[in-house]
Amino acid sequence: MHRRPVGGRCASRRCGPKRCWPGVVVLLGTCAGAGRPGAGGAAMSKVRAGKRLRQERGERGASGILFNTGAGQHILKNPLVVNSIIEKAALRRTDVILEVGPGTGNLTVKMLEKVKKVIACEIDPRLVGELQKRVQGMSLANKLEIRVGDVLKTDLPFFDACVANLPYQISSPFVFKLLLHRPFFRCAILMFQREFALRLVAKPGTKLYCRLSINTQLLARVDHLMKVGKNNFRPPPKVESSVVRIEPKNPPPPVNFQEWDGLVRIAFVRKNKTLSAAFKSSAVEQLLDHNYRIHCSLHNTEIPENFKIAEKIHAVLENTGYSEKRARSMDIDDFIRYFFLYVFPLSFLKFCLCLCSTDYYWVTE
Repeated sequence: MHRRPVGGRCASRRCGPKRCWPGVVVLLGTCAGAGRPGAGGAAMSKVRAGKRLRQERGERGASGILFNTGAGQHILKNPLVVNSIIEKAALRRTDVILEVGPGTGNLTVKMLEKVKKVIACEIDPRLVGELQKRVQGMSLANKLEIRVGDVLKTDLPFFDACVANLPYQISSPFVFKLLLHRPFFRCAILMFQREFALRLVAKPGTKLYCRLSINTQLLARVDHLMKVGKNNFRPPPKVESSVVRIEPKNPPPPVNFQEWDGLVRIAFVRKNKTLSAAFKSSAVEQLLDHNYRIHCSLHNTEIPENFKIAEKIHAVLENTGYSEKRARSMDIDDFIRYFFLYVFPLSFLKFCLCLCSTDYYWVTE
């Protein structure tokens, strides 16, 4: 037996407060750390080691592959969520499906049972090998085509629908690559980070309404289908997720997207400011002036000596009545009306905005 000194602590730190009070005799063996200097630190290190081991096991798949969370490798493991996604995609027997980031194939295998073909695009060779082993020997293996490489740097194949649990890092560029793809596809059912998904469906006047919202809604109908918690993935991401349905508008609106995006970029630099204030920015004026001079040189147009781009822009905004409008409250109809009635006929501004869509690199979404 050992007696804990008055005011002292149990060396192992494992005993409850009722078992190691000062002055109380404790039977030998009841206190795991009794008589062993440093036993408490060893016990704590074992706890930490066990925690690290459990965490590492959570980051590995059944085959022992260590997922690269920095590259967005979070495998959807809940079969109920997988079945729900497939149900909402309304797949047909004759469909060719594009899947980006198939991972270990939890979603892929289920889709192979319902469609004509699945084209899976994967950048990680380890996961490609895992997916090939999973379908090897199955009667459905001949329905799967695997493309290895970066989907953003390659041309998309023909497909009827896109169903994917995307790496969240490529969400924005992939959405617009998808919407500008031809020929048209029927729909896309995509998993996004929750905040990104809410931006896609945001309405004018709301906090999340931004350039991403209006550009996506110009080209497609977007619906939020369901929320997916982080515990449905292995390893769990740090953010919540959502599934979104994107259906491209066919035919698309008769708008040159480069010119449109140039206008929207300027308007949403500071979405709470008026359009007049947005176009009065010195950086915007310098860019438009530079682009206008390029336009004049290409069309052999002489520029007046007293020409000022700021006065030209101010006159357009005042004549249209959009001077005091704010981007945060303007919907697609407002932008289209302004674009077609006033900007489109003015060849100089049309050309400037077209260049803005590619040269206006410092504007964020």
